[in-house]
Amino acid sequence: MKDAIKSTGKAGLSLSNTNESGSTSSARGFLKRTIKADSLRGATALLRVAARGNAGQALVELALVFPLFILLLVAGAELGRLAYVKSEVVNAARAGVAYGAQSHISAADAAGMETAAKSDASNILSSSITFSPAPTYFCACSKAPGSHVSCTGVSARCSPDNGVLLVQVNTSATVGTLFHWPGLPSTITLRGQAIMTAEQ
Repeated sequence: MKDAIKSTGKAGLSLSNTNESGSTSSARGFLKRTIKADSLRGATALLRVAARGNAGQALVELALVFPLFILLLVAGAELGRLAYVKSEVVNAARAGVAYGAQSHISAADAAGMETAAKSDASNILSSSITFSPAPTYFCACSKAPGSHVSCTGVSARCSPDNGVLLVQVNTSATVGTLFHWPGLPSTITLRGQAIMTAEQ
């Protein structure tokens, strides 16, 4: 009888220990799952905060860079416009000198050269084209076109070289800038020049 009680007591004790171990394991598992869930929630919250911080940082960077981008865009448009007008002024000078180089008679027609130059510059205001100095012609020796000589008796002066008749047209136009830049003038004068040998 005592042995039966002892064995029953041992069995109960073992069962009690088993129950206690099982409940402890369950508690530990629950605690681990709770910690993991809390960790996930915390990580998610941190990611949300970081995302909001990145979005705010991007907006600040855009606010800083956008004015610089606009400035570069406007400056590029201004330079492109000035380059176009410069090309028109140079082409006008070429058109004027091409008219004057047709013959000895047209070489002396300064008014005709000015009209030809202004007609070529129709894409810009023709009234803004000026000629300073006025279209002119001069004589020079063929081997030294940079040195002027009198057109009277040019052949004798340049002998044994040939004398040539050169026509020169200088054009200019004053253009106002679209935007006023600090430290830069509000108007810019663009110049063109063309020299051509007249037909004999």
